[in-house]
Amino acid sequence: MSEATPEDRTDDPPTCYCPLTGVVETLSGKYAMQLVCVVGALEPVRFGTIEEYLEGASTSTLSARLDELADEGIVARTQYDEIPPRVEYELTDDGRELQERLEPVLEWAEERERERESGD
Repeated sequence: MSEATPEDRTDDPPTCYCPLTGVVETLSGKYAMQLVCVVGALEPVRFGTIEEYLEGASTSTLSARLDELADEGIVARTQYDEIPPRVEYELTDDGRELQERLEPVLEWAEERERERESGD
């Protein structure tokens, strides 16, 4: 097998399409994956309850991340015309599918954390 030489290369970067790019960008935001898990476990769920489950997360970060997840069609936001205002979040069908696909990753992460704590 011959190796490419500098003369063989072109100045044009290779065209690469990776369907993961958008998903990774969405889920790499702080608390994004945790929000999918929390909303999926508690849906429909109000913002205050989400804050309780994600202690230490700022209100603005959670709000921004929920907006991004809603824009991506992963989370649905329902605002009720009540006083005081009530907003609930739940996963969309795509969000539920994503949650199911994240579960093996979550299980792996939990197992890895246990192993690290036990020193194995």
